[in-house]
Amino acid sequence: MSLEEIRRLVSTHARPDPRTPIDGLLLSRVETQEPDHSLTDPLLVVMAQGGKRLLLGDETFEYRSGQFLVVTTDLPVTGRFLGATRQTPALGMGLVLRPAVIAELLLEAPAARSSRQATAPAMATGDAGPELLDAVARLLRLLDRPADARVLAPLVEREILWRLLTGPRGATVGQIGLADSNTSQVSRVTRWIRDNYAEPVRIEDLARMAGMSTAAFHRHFRAVTRMSPLQFQKRIRLQEARSLLLARPDDVAGVGHLVGYDSPSQFSREYRRLFGVPPGQDATRLRAAEPHLP
Repeated sequence: MSLEEIRRLVSTHARPDPRTPIDGLLLSRVETQEPDHSLTDPLLVVMAQGGKRLLLGDETFEYRSGQFLVVTTDLPVTGRFLGATRQTPALGMGLVLRPAVIAELLLEAPAARSSRQATAPAMATGDAGPELLDAVARLLRLLDRPADARVLAPLVEREILWRLLTGPRGATVGQIGLADSNTSQVSRVTRWIRDNYAEPVRIEDLARMAGMSTAAFHRHFRAVTRMSPLQFQKRIRLQEARSLLLARPDDVAGVGHLVGYDSPSQFSREYRRLFGVPPGQDATRLRAAEPHLP
């Protein structure tokens, strides 16, 4: 019953903008199977209808109705919804994963904090059990009760996080709340690259930022993101360029320069390699795209 209710509530409340009046709660309704490229924060996504296939580096992750996706750090991701049509759209809810809230709950979840130095990919999928689905449904019900939501939404958020921390993916989610976990150390670097994508980078400086040796940093960064630091920066640059082209479709060279490319031809070449079409042509296509969750 919970999954059917989640499906109905997401369909009722989803808008073009995924954000909702409940802080951190996102909803998505997608009717196309076109590939999409997005930047995501740490996030829980529960799929209520349809499915999605995501590519992280060269590794594929797939989740379908009744399953969840967890993202543990800032990532550039490429994905495609499975079987989404106007008649049967893909429906999903997302919840931003807040390190401070997870850190508090870890005090009561020793199993989730036991693998402090484990290094796992920044994505994981799993089946959403009845308790998790029930908590998600109760959070979505609060969209119809704004007065209750102010008090109850943070409590239900904690319950959802507790279900994750005490489930099979608890150790993965727990890495977000551990300041000295390998995932958190890598996350400091991914956030810096995301905020300073146009800046030149030196691996030695990034390793120092993470508090690791150069060799350890390379190893852990690739284990988490499935990319090298330079590949990660390139993806961030190109996806930021894609966003900028929405407002500046006739200034391809200028956009390339803004994201850190000195050579317009190199920018166009690498842009086309990732997105399949030249920057100017892609800008026209982007205006019809729907915003949605990873």
